[in-house]
Order: sequence, then C-alpha cells, then structure tokens
Amino acid sequence: MKRLVISASTTLFLSLLGVQASAQDFVAGEPIGTVNESGVRMQMSDNVKVYGSFHFSESCTFDPQKNLVLAMNNGNRGDGTENDGFVSLINPDGSVHTPKWIGATRDGLELHHPLGSAVSNGVLYTVDVGYVRSFDLESGQPLNAFPVEGGTLLNGIAATADGTVYASNTRAPERIYKVSPSGETSIFAEGAPLAAPNGVAMDLDGNIVVVNVGDNAVITYNPDGEVINTEYSAEGGNDGIIVTEDGTKYTSSVRFGSVSKIVLGEDAEVIATGIPSAASMCYDSVQNQLVIPLNGNFALAFIKL
Repeated sequence: MKRLVISASTTLFLSLLGVQASAQDFVAGEPIGTVNESGVRMQMSDNVKVYGSFHFSESCTFDPQKNLVLAMNNGNRGDGTENDGFVSLINPDGSVHTPKWIGATRDGLELHHPLGSAVSNGVLYTVDVGYVRSFDLESGQPLNAFPVEGGTLLNGIAATADGTVYASNTRAPERIYKVSPSGETSIFAEGAPLAAPNGVAMDLDGNIVVVNVGDNAVITYNPDGEVINTEYSAEGGNDGIIVTEDGTKYTSSVRFGSVSKIVLGEDAEVIATGIPSAASMCYDSVQNQLVIPLNGNFALAFIKL
C-alpha cells in the first residue's frame, strides 16, 4: 500500500491554488495491538499482558463504567510548552489497555504536563500548566480549556456532578481555586491551614477535602469555603487523598512513601510503606483497591483494601 506524503512545499502550492489544507480532527488511541505485514491491525489477544507505558505519571483516576484506570502522563518536562502529555488506559491488574488513549496524535489536542485528575458525570478533568482541561470520557475528545489566572502550580483537582472544579495551587500563593462549569474562576480558600496544598477530593456530603505537602493536615471545607473539620494522617508530605463511600480517608505521602488510613474518631494508621514518590492516587471502586502513580519511577502501585 503506497502512502501519500504531502510536503510543506506541496501544501504551499495547494494553498496558492485555493485548496485549503486543514488539521485533522482529534483521534483517540486504540487498545494495544500491532499492524501485521498485510497491513491489518490486530488487537492484542487476551492471553498476553503488557505492563508499563508511563512517563512521569503524577495522578490517576478511575472510570467504573469502563473498569479502567486513567493515568495522566507528563511529557518531557521543559518549559511547559512541549504539548507531549498523554493519558493511558490501564486494566485493573496493572496491564496496559491503551498506551496513549489521549495523545495518540496531536491533531486537535493540547496537553503538556497533566497533574491532578478527576472523573465526574462522563467528563475527565485535569490541571495542566495553568489550565483546567476537560475531555469527553467516552471518546477522549477535548471539551474545554479554562485558564486559571494567578495559578503558579495547579496540582490536585476534584470535580462535582455539575462540572464545578476545585484545584489546588501548591506554590505561593497557597490556594484552592474554584472553577465554574462556564470557566469563571474564583479563590475558594487561601492561606492557613493550607500549607503547600496538593490532593483534593469530594466527600459524599459535597464537602471539599484537601491534604498538604507541608504537614499532615487533612482539611475539610464546606461548599462555602469554611473549615468544618481537620484530621491528621499518620505521616505528612501528602500528595493524594481518597474518600470512600463510608467516609474512610486514605492519604498518600510523596515525602515518606506511605499510605495512611483515617477513620473518623480513630487514630490514623499507616497501611503501606516503602512506595517511592507516592503521588496522587485514585480509588478503583470495582476491585476495591488504591492505585498510586510513582512519578518519575514510571510505574503504578496497587494496594488491595
């Protein structure tokens, strides 16, 4: 099969003739497989497992409908304009489903260094170099990119069913931003008790739960931005926060490489240790397990609960 290659000079020639050359539409990546010598794409058979496919994955989220983990991958960490970030789809056993689901091509896509991520009401949200970006959870199609003025390091993120987003700003000024479904940005919380805030989660009552890298505080805000509860993980330096349906909280410490479990009215306990660069984890509600990206170690850790 011959391939048609259009050079820059050919494109210029076509434009002079009045023929418009337009960028291709966004295309999501396919499940792992290969194209054989006959030119036929063959999806990998079920008896084969491939592991890996990460590049500085800092966060993940879980899609219970597809029963897949979505891992955010940074590209080459330069000045933030590389546009080489991508999203991998990972099976619950840690094997690769789709190496580059978002990011298989760059046509119609801008994604640099995605950090925190969340899934809500059929939409994937992530923070990426000063923006809150959203993608259709079914197709991967980009939806919106809302700038967050004043953000110096947008990091953790949580989203409500109506599309309201809460995003942490870890570097000074230490803040939690609120971004409306239409992209209007406001400061939801600022200053103490925030201390390099990172992970953000929602509880079942619609409250916003935040963990700090700077200490071991686990802070719960009501939707009006008022602190209504402060708990403490067993170790500090927390990157990720999960709140399960029964109200149990789990925090992942990037500084200590541990996971703490917090049950209301009880002392926090460490349930896992020795996890290198334990970043912003997600909860697989189908398999009842925590999934923890390991940043520059290019891997995910799985903890059965």
